[in-house]
Amino acid sequence: MKKVLVLGSGAREVAITRSVSQSSIKNTIFCISKDINPQISNLCEDYHVCDVNDVASVVSYCKKKEIDLVIVGPENPLAGGAVNALEQAGISCVGPKKEVAMIETSKSFARMIIDLCCPEKNPQRKEFVSIEGVKSFMEALEGKYVIKFDGLMGGKGVRVSGEHLKNISEGLNYANEIIEDGGKFLIEEKLVGEEFSLMSFVDGKTCKHMPAIQDHKRAFEGDKGPNTGGMGTYSFENHSLPFLTEENILEAQKTNELVAKQLLKHTGLPYVGVLYGGFMLTKDGIKVIEYNARFGDPEAMNVLSILKSDFLSICISLVEGKLEEEEVLFDELATVCKYVVPLGYPDNPTKGFEVFCDQNDSSLFLASVMFKNKKLIACGSRTAAVVGKNRDIQKAEAFAEQGVSNISGKLFHRKDIGTKDLIGLRVKRMKELLS
Repeated sequence: MKKVLVLGSGAREVAITRSVSQSSIKNTIFCISKDINPQISNLCEDYHVCDVNDVASVVSYCKKKEIDLVIVGPENPLAGGAVNALEQAGISCVGPKKEVAMIETSKSFARMIIDLCCPEKNPQRKEFVSIEGVKSFMEALEGKYVIKFDGLMGGKGVRVSGEHLKNISEGLNYANEIIEDGGKFLIEEKLVGEEFSLMSFVDGKTCKHMPAIQDHKRAFEGDKGPNTGGMGTYSFENHSLPFLTEENILEAQKTNELVAKQLLKHTGLPYVGVLYGGFMLTKDGIKVIEYNARFGDPEAMNVLSILKSDFLSICISLVEGKLEEEEVLFDELATVCKYVVPLGYPDNPTKGFEVFCDQNDSSLFLASVMFKNKKLIACGSRTAAVVGKNRDIQKAEAFAEQGVSNISGKLFHRKDIGTKDLIGLRVKRMKELLS
């Protein structure tokens, strides 16, 4: 009997918990998070409420419950060294130690690692801790630039010229905001093309890849509004995307493999867990936008909904360094994931209101909610996600849209995610760019 603890309580962690519960390997599930997610709680032996970033409390609880395996959901515990402390206590973890998790927690570290193994995947860039030289570099990039806070900002620390920043003056204002908060930042050339995510299971030596997915970061339909943690995602039944070739997929997979090897070479520590490559197909080939050191959210819901192989068996192979022996297979189904989020999200979200939905629906993934006085209450971040899956992506999208319409509260969502029109527009845009 394996005692498995899931760290975190969002929709991603619901997907992880369900996948563990469906394993043929006998297990009991535990969870630590600051709010009780009822969908996770229903699958748990015990649910411990505390701050997931309180490493000492996490380790103490895991020792007390004699946990065999911890699966880390969010990025902040990785940055805080939770895996280092747990493994020091003899507890295996699906998630990298903080020294290798820097591939997500420090954008400058990530760019340096990419420079060492596949420099052609990096855009032009410079790192800054003061305003000196910022304006001249923006001008050198002809005003086409991206400002990235060099740290964790929950997917909201990136500002793009021509979208979030109307002119160089606004760019300088954002740079000054970061400097005043004592932060550092990168200015990178603005890449033009289509984004996609490709995640890989990694045991330090071997990578086994997941289907390619396209996320939608912008809050409103037509890719307008501020960046968010992700409003939804889709994937195709052939595990590629309609604007990608087989060579593009292989190139992204190879990049993840090179980065995993370089992390081991540079830090001396194996990367164990899920390595998430955020890529963009441009007229100059594939470029890296960013790396994450864990399952994406929403991407986890797409891939785990169609995983044919035993998830817990994969996790055990990861920590034992035996991933090469493990078969990792996915159903040939398209998926569409749509998030409902509070009115005002992400800048000024409504919170504290009741959410009505069928919590027993297996296509529903509750996220930033808590159970209070027998009511489901929204906490202010993304509230819930619905996943549709079918060989036909349009049927998968219709299912997800219907599922979202069954959730009520002070909420909104993007109706265009996974639709024929939006996907067609992106394919057309990519064809024009490549021609």
